[in-house]
Amino acid sequence: MKKLTRRNFFKGAAALAAMPLVANESKTEAKQPSSLKLVHITDAHMDMGNPDSVEALKMAVAYLNTHYTDLDCVLFGGDNFNNNMKADSDALVYKEIVEKLHCPVYHVRGNKESSPANDNRIHLEEFKKLFMSYKGMTVEGKDWAVEINGHLILGLDSCIENANNGEFSKETLAFAKKMLDLGKPTLILNHHPYTNYWCGTEAKDIHKYVLGNGEETIKALFDYPNLLVTLSGHKHIDNIKMINKVKTITTRGFIRPLDLDEYPMRYVEIKENEVSEKLIYTTDA
Repeated sequence: MKKLTRRNFFKGAAALAAMPLVANESKTEAKQPSSLKLVHITDAHMDMGNPDSVEALKMAVAYLNTHYTDLDCVLFGGDNFNNNMKADSDALVYKEIVEKLHCPVYHVRGNKESSPANDNRIHLEEFKKLFMSYKGMTVEGKDWAVEINGHLILGLDSCIENANNGEFSKETLAFAKKMLDLGKPTLILNHHPYTNYWCGTEAKDIHKYVLGNGEETIKALFDYPNLLVTLSGHKHIDNIKMINKVKTITTRGFIRPLDLDEYPMRYVEIKENEVSEKLIYTTDA
């Protein structure tokens, strides 16, 4: 049997879409998905005890609203706020700031959101109420999917409650496979990176920062020809790695500016199933 490549997969899908529909004797034209333009922000660590972190997030919103007016969405990759304030006060401030963006925003949890300091901080159910109830979202357990311009974005929760390390549950992997089986060009957003891309040597460090079942996940998901790109964070170190033709991106932590006011984000564009990207900064003009 001829191996199914990414190119052949989309070529075959286009051919099927172009076939006449016998039932109503009409013809449909093959439609390629429109482009998808987004920004990935991860590890913002907004902290009410650190006014600079709050101002940095406001700066990012103002910058994107001014210089990237054609974005389809902004994706926040976890450790968005430090979840160390009483009740949901910091979550609400974070939500108010980022929802001033001109486009839809979507969020996954990081270890900060999944490891509250005590019972007064938000937990999964509160996170879902605040950040997983947007229009058009399909939510299953702690994971979600949303379709934009013919592309599927999957928000997969890689967190373990009250722990810094992470892994995908069997329910999360099943949800991802079900969504990928739809055949649409797909992007995965999650917090923990899939590999030891920084070549760490300390077992404790690797356990903390690498997805615990990364190899299993790659085997289960990364052979899908319609999985185009993944976006992760957690380690705060930037990296792009091709795994089975999937562009696997870990974006530099927003909290790690190169210089004063130069907070990093990643611009990503998918066009005709090709992924282009670049780091951008709040001081770029």
